[in-house]
Amino acid sequence: MNTRKRNSQMCSLALILAATLLTSCSGPRKDSAKFDADGTARITRVIPMPTTVSPEAQKWLESLTHVKPLPQTLEEMRKSTDAWRAEGSADARKHFPVNVEEKIIAGVRTDIITPLEMPEANRGRVFINLHGGGFVSDSGSLIEGIPIANLAKTKVVSVYYRLAPENPFPAAVDDVVAVYKELLKEYKPQSIGIFGTSAGGILTAEVAVRLKQLGEPLPGALGLFSILADFSRPSDSQNFFTLNGLPGGLAPHYPSGANDSPYVGKTDPKDPVLSPMFADLHGMPATLLVTSTRDMLLSNTALFHLALLRAGNDARLLVYEALPHAFWYHFQLPETQDALEQMAKFLDEKVGR
Repeated sequence: MNTRKRNSQMCSLALILAATLLTSCSGPRKDSAKFDADGTARITRVIPMPTTVSPEAQKWLESLTHVKPLPQTLEEMRKSTDAWRAEGSADARKHFPVNVEEKIIAGVRTDIITPLEMPEANRGRVFINLHGGGFVSDSGSLIEGIPIANLAKTKVVSVYYRLAPENPFPAAVDDVVAVYKELLKEYKPQSIGIFGTSAGGILTAEVAVRLKQLGEPLPGALGLFSILADFSRPSDSQNFFTLNGLPGGLAPHYPSGANDSPYVGKTDPKDPVLSPMFADLHGMPATLLVTSTRDMLLSNTALFHLALLRAGNDARLLVYEALPHAFWYHFQLPETQDALEQMAKFLDEKVGR
């Protein structure tokens, strides 16, 4: 094999991080790091496929290098997300059989997810699931709630909260608070758990802070799975990883840039409900935080975990190796099974019956 061909194969198999897009692969790459006067890093890294994850995860990571995202309008994005969610929800039900029934609670559409078998001791509690999707789409309802309902053998209420940009903050918070208050008529607060991934995890933290402000009793436990709790500034991992970890286009986040999130709208990014990092976190419920080492929200999740600990709370952090944002949506991975079991176990232990 000639040198040019061998180098080409090396480049196609390696995952390369760079501050600027590398569009050619004409020769061997070398690690490098240059720094501006203000400490801004301009780096190139050659990262071999990790052997510290399962063969299934390695195969999936390689497949992500072939994904080529195309520009989409909001309508197109929601349409494609809905199709992906429907497929993922069907897949979830194959792995984790449950019953699903749509129900309006406090004027909000929800799905009631019930395990096929539920011990009598679990009938006095319920979990609320808040889906991901960047607050502008639904990329996780049922996909998130079905496995937890099955594994914890507990009813899950999946909430279809209002979306931005049509309904920016605090519409989603208000919807979840309304559902929670309605469930308080049937369940003790310590018998309610709230969990979610990405936007849903952010919303979970926001709802807990809002309930605290309102003087409402707090739930028994929270599941914050890959979140941020500070909309006022970017974190290190947001400048380092894409949605798929290493592959794909990276939109840099500059500290001096304004937050243009349609969810934030005109709200002060340091509002303590919008950004719970600025809230009084004393007395928060027991919390499990989950992320991974190629998650664009790795830093944000870790920072909020530290904030919860500093406020004296029972907060646990799980960090999985080499996987990108919300990898637990992908049921073919052994790591997904482990993560879901850890999530279900925590909620099962912390949410009273």
